Amino acid sequence: MPLHVSPAPAPALRSVLAALDSPTAVREAPTPSLRSAAGPSTPERPLPIHLLTPMTAGSTTPARTRLTGWRFLIRSDGRTSAAADAVLTADGWTFSRFFEGPYLASTERALRQAESLPAAYQPRLLSVPELYMLTLWLHTDCASDGTTDTPADSDLLIPLAPAPPGIAAHHPQRVDDLLPALSLRLATAPMLAAPA
Repeated sequence: MPLHVSPAPAPALRSVLAALDSPTAVREAPTPSLRSAAGPSTPERPLPIHLLTPMTAGSTTPARTRLTGWRFLIRSDGRTSAAADAVLTADGWTFSRFFEGPYLASTERALRQAESLPAAYQPRLLSVPELYMLTLWLHTDCASDGTTDTPADSDLLIPLAPAPPGIAAHHPQRVDDLLPALSLRLATAPMLAAPA
């Protein structure tokens, strides 16, 4: 079923377009494929990026997220060559960075998985930096503006590769199944890292 992609804020898109038009920004980016692109590069498939604030152990308060930016997949020469992030600052939306790496192909794969599901979803990215984890968050409220900060239990999460040990990449899971497991990992992570 087609995904219901939220439109990115116009200033966020403009900041990425301006960076793509800047030879300096492209030349200094750590993205060889973007620098060597023969044709024009265009930002596509904007996805809001949310940062997870997990539930604490034993809490009845649901996990919450905070919108931290918008990610655009950059198409060059007929393929995705890089990604660009725009972040919200005190002065409004601004270009943050170009990058490439394993999350590009993994994001595209997860989007294809989501399009093959029988229900309609609104795609977002959900970041769990403490676990070095990024997921495609499939929100069931397709009319939302993309800034909702509470995942619904029936939403799906598709962990992107590389996923943390013990979490299967590209295996869709309901929020009410995966988030408690992530919260438990986050709660026990400091104990695991503590010296003996």
